[in-house]
Amino acid sequence: MQRTQRPLLARLAGANPTSVFLLTLVVVLVAFFTPGVVGGLLTLALAAALIALLVTTWSVQAPQTRVLRLLMLTLLVTVGLAKLL
Repeated sequence: MQRTQRPLLARLAGANPTSVFLLTLVVVLVAFFTPGVVGGLLTLALAAALIALLVTTWSVQAPQTRVLRLLMLTLLVTVGLAKLL
């Protein structure tokens, strides 16, 4: 592990991509289908986790990838805020 690399990122890099995808899919589906405030808060919590990941990986992403991720993140936050209302 490099000196500047964080232990959490090293663990995430070693995670099984299929497991991570399925876990994320379950969280998204639960957040989208849970009505009201709880679903909105779950959606916003997922968005906060993705913001943290986006900030961490910003420097190594291509500009096109950055734009796409920002658009998807904006959509996720919008859905979360709409569920809160």
